[in-house]
Amino acid sequence: MIGDVDRTLVLGLGGTVDYELTWDSSVFDRLAHAHGVRRHELTTTAPIIDERSLLVAVLAFVASGTGAERFVASSEVIEAFVSHFAHTITLGGTGVRAGLVLDALGIPSVQHLVSIDDNVRRLLPESMSYICSATEDTLDPHLIVQYPVGAHVRLTDGDVLSPAPNRLIFANDPPNRRMLLAPDLADALAGAGVFLVSGFNTMQDHDLLELRLAEVRTAMQSLPDDSLVYYEDAGFYTRSFAETVRARLLPQIDVYGMNEDELQEYVGRSVNLLDQSDVIRALHEAQMIIPARALVVHTRYWAIATGPDAGRHRAALDSAVRVAATRYRIGDRLTERDVEETSDLPRHGGGQALVAAVEDALPDAVGVAAFSLDVASPTTVGLGDTFVGGFLAGAVRSRETE
Repeated sequence: MIGDVDRTLVLGLGGTVDYELTWDSSVFDRLAHAHGVRRHELTTTAPIIDERSLLVAVLAFVASGTGAERFVASSEVIEAFVSHFAHTITLGGTGVRAGLVLDALGIPSVQHLVSIDDNVRRLLPESMSYICSATEDTLDPHLIVQYPVGAHVRLTDGDVLSPAPNRLIFANDPPNRRMLLAPDLADALAGAGVFLVSGFNTMQDHDLLELRLAEVRTAMQSLPDDSLVYYEDAGFYTRSFAETVRARLLPQIDVYGMNEDELQEYVGRSVNLLDQSDVIRALHEAQMIIPARALVVHTRYWAIATGPDAGRHRAALDSAVRVAATRYRIGDRLTERDVEETSDLPRHGGGQALVAAVEDALPDAVGVAAFSLDVASPTTVGLGDTFVGGFLAGAVRSRETE
């Protein structure tokens, strides 16, 4: 156990019920042939309105080896698609998955939820209490597709082969789109040492987004002055909404986090994550767009914080990288002992060189290299959320030793 937590960790803003699909190339082969999918049709940008268009989107992302989060026309499309595969029901959402990591490390949390059903009640561990804005039970599952490197799908006119492992999220979740806040959020924040803000990426009504942001700012007035506010970016369904969130919340945010896919969306180009000049340029561009006190970018090779307060978070960065690497190799049932064992594994050489170059070039940057792991069946679902949980665990531990 990391230690006693004097103040509450409040994690939000919305949780999900996830259908984690078990990758099966033979099922994808069958579906691709049944729907007559051809190579030239593969696109990541077309509307997802039925089983076929969902299949096309999955295969397009697999072909590029990238991860993403996309809107689907209805939950019925997800139910129909997942019926072809073996799948596991789990809990998701950045706050919930970060809370599950904290639970594994002996740190309790309070979840802010916008929906509830028996899956949530059954799967939340005892250390994770919750407040919830929902007045009735609902279920709008998120489809999670985790694919391995070398995933192979045969189309009628060619093959799809993934160059890297990654994860995809597909959802139509009205409660998370509305993001109704629980009336007791301000009371919960009054005793909070940490407040995690995430989930605005699923909203699609700009006026409603503005209202929720105003309500969150009001609730945040209850936070103690020394609380840590962590905001995790995500795949915004409407990218311009990310700018609205920054405009309203950035002054209250201590740490602004994002993954490699989101970094590349912000700078508007692909970034070679092991090319020192390319990454330095991208981090500088991202900092110009998002002048956060600490802007954290986490990738498969490294995690780097830039900004005037970045140096305060080196220990939390290291904790985040170790915990995320542990879940990558162990899966959901990681323990603190597993995390300790990860510490003895080798770091990624290219990541180490990259971090050193960035720290030399950007005076306020601090970074940590990822681990060099060779895992037959890695866990890529929720790694970003796991990183957040590891970061918050590291922040709690750092405060306890001050």
